[in-house]
Amino acid sequence: MPDHERALAQVHDPDGRAVVLLARIWAGKIAADHPELARYQGEVLETVSDPDHVEPDARADRRRYYRHRVGPSRWLLVVVSYEQEPGRIVTALATRKDPKRWHPSK
Repeated sequence: MPDHERALAQVHDPDGRAVVLLARIWAGKIAADHPELARYQGEVLETVSDPDHVEPDARADRRRYYRHRVGPSRWLLVVVSYEQEPGRIVTALATRKDPKRWHPSK
């Protein structure tokens, strides 16, 4: 397996599904696009395993996991793709928007 496909970590989501964080996603996507998250890898993983809020993503087979007061902003958002097994973290970002306020029906 090429080094960039190496899993840095694996956690389980609240439904018990395995989710991995690949080295290429962490270095090439999350830390590169959102350098403020570079020191929050553990918190990104914990957001998937112990979220405060979960909702479907706009793309099928993806879910959004949120944790409040974690990381450099009010909320930490982690998107997981379940298009393959195990699921894969595809991005993460810090946001000030409360997901519960933007989705009152949930």
